[in-house]
Amino acid sequence: MKLIIGLGNPGNKYKFSRHNAGFLALDKIKEKYGFPDFKLNKDFKAEISEENIRGNKILLAKPQTFMNNSGEATRKIADFYKIAPDNIVVIHDDLDIELGNCKIATDSRSAGHNGVQNIIDILGTQKFKRIRIGIGKFPAEKAACPISGHPPRVEERPSPRVEAGDYVLGNFTEEELKKIEKVFENVLEEIKDFL
Repeated sequence: MKLIIGLGNPGNKYKFSRHNAGFLALDKIKEKYGFPDFKLNKDFKAEISEENIRGNKILLAKPQTFMNNSGEATRKIADFYKIAPDNIVVIHDDLDIELGNCKIATDSRSAGHNGVQNIIDILGTQKFKRIRIGIGKFPAEKAACPISGHPPRVEERPSPRVEAGDYVLGNFTEEELKKIEKVFENVLEEIKDFL
């Protein structure tokens, strides 16, 4: 049995946010391989869809615990089905990768992604595969004043952490969604070997 976890936040408010790239990727996998509709499993605190592919049972899971607590659902599912870390793939957004690209990581640190770090903390290991979907970097500073041309004073600049939070929770633009659609093709190609 294998588990593919897509990370995101529940609710329509976040459906097309950059942070929900993992949920959106899972929808593409579901569609491509004919998985049934996702159904909420309260015990797992996740929406689940399962299918047999080439004799293997594959679970798709969208944790409903919000991003920073993704490890809770991951652990419940892995424990219940006795799924080893090397049979788990986590798909998530990544600020450090240019929009339109994706990278594969195995047995690597979270690089500051709170959802991934929570999974590592709760599973007690980082020995699972990750598909990191680039969402691009957020603007580092506010733009210069349009009248004076001067950059904002230091006290007017929000902290990078706040800006990053706003950026990842913001929705993809139409142009960004077109680029992300192409990335999903790469994700489907990458996941093919795992199924």
